[in-house]
Amino acid sequence: ETDHQQRTCSLDLGAMSRGVLATGRFRGDVDPEMERFNASIGFDKVFWDADIRGSIAYARASQKTGLLTSEEMQSIIAGLEQVREEWSAGTFQIKPGDEDIHTANERRLTELIGPVGGKLHTGRSRNDQVATDVRLWMRSEVHKVQQELAGLLEVMANLAEEHVDLLAAGFTHLQPAQPVRFSHWLLSHAAAFIRDADRMADCLKRVNVSPLGCGALAGHAFGIDREALAEDLGFQGVTLNSIDTVCDRDFISEFMSVASLLMVHISQLAEDVILLNWRKSVQLADAYTTGSSLMPQKKNPDALELLRGKAGRVIGNATGFLATLKGLPRAYNKDLQEDKEPLFDTMDTLHSCLKIAAGVVSTMVPNGEKLLQDLVPEMLATDLAEFLVRKGVPFRETHHISGAVVKLAEDTGVSINELTLEQLQSVNPLFDDETISLLKNYEMSVERKDSLGGTSKRQVLIQVEKVRSFIGGSATNEA
Repeated sequence: ETDHQQRTCSLDLGAMSRGVLATGRFRGDVDPEMERFNASIGFDKVFWDADIRGSIAYARASQKTGLLTSEEMQSIIAGLEQVREEWSAGTFQIKPGDEDIHTANERRLTELIGPVGGKLHTGRSRNDQVATDVRLWMRSEVHKVQQELAGLLEVMANLAEEHVDLLAAGFTHLQPAQPVRFSHWLLSHAAAFIRDADRMADCLKRVNVSPLGCGALAGHAFGIDREALAEDLGFQGVTLNSIDTVCDRDFISEFMSVASLLMVHISQLAEDVILLNWRKSVQLADAYTTGSSLMPQKKNPDALELLRGKAGRVIGNATGFLATLKGLPRAYNKDLQEDKEPLFDTMDTLHSCLKIAAGVVSTMVPNGEKLLQDLVPEMLATDLAEFLVRKGVPFRETHHISGAVVKLAEDTGVSINELTLEQLQSVNPLFDDETISLLKNYEMSVERKDSLGGTSKRQVLIQVEKVRSFIGGSATNEA
């Protein structure tokens, strides 16, 4: 056996192991453990459609530069469409040597149309290819998140409008504070979700730029029209610098940070509803609760507890990936393969949490009678101080006087609305019969808070319409 035959045999074995990535540089197989360690096809196969879309656009652009003839381009596009059909039908076969989605699709394309399939990758690197895939995939998924967030806002607006007349206890430090409308409390969470939606839309601007045509890091040697490529793929523009492009994962980190804050807000809503449910102030639907394996009476708010708990998971993904990015040299490094699993997990978690949150809110029923029972007269202590302000007494003085009334009630063993006029006037002679009425009227207290964003019925209904207007505007912007 000649040296040439030995080298050829070795090269063939290497080619079998390395698939379409086999080159003259290597003389041996990849260690099987290394092959498993290095491969990403097990999770990045979700990019199959984005990868094919990018390749079809790249084939068209390559034909315009003369890298492909018209016939070659048509053959490649037809082959890629066939590959797409196999993925769609679930018949695509992943084979040994398919390191990632790019090599798997290229290998199958070449099987279908022959050596001309190997011309597709001219001037292109997996570095700009994967950056294109992830951006295309993220753009589609973020649009879904936006729709799900709009759906949650819609059910919150509907519930707020339906129960706008219900009064509830407002809390600070988990202590009874002031009476508010139940709808005002609910819309406080909607306001946070609107900010999340704004951040998500802003994040999408930095996702929706094209990296394709940057090559491995130095750019494209065959005059590819990057702007035409971007337009073909629906991107809003192109990236600035080819070195930065292939190692930029800011847009992923930014999305996971925005997702973390959104999940924090979901967890806060979940905690509030858990507390309301614990006090029997709202009833949760059977569809979003579970029972106990031992205690027959239990109706556990598991959906809400999971919404609360999964925030930590998403925050962990965001902080973990930042640690991966820290200290990476320019340009592409394999460390960046670690972006996908936390990204996928964050996206999946966000989708499920938004759907579950919308389901819980749309089916929960507030208990008006119990909400009223949660109101305590001491919540009107601020109104008592404001009563004296209207009589011309400086607020700091009225604050002290109102506190003295609360202390008198405590010492007497009654609520402040059970104090007699004589007892009230012993604290301050300006108290009169109107004071007695005020201390028995939660509705009056609520209706006086008529400033923009306040808890009066008029203001709450304005907030409902603003939420709906935001939903309509965000839908228009997405379109």
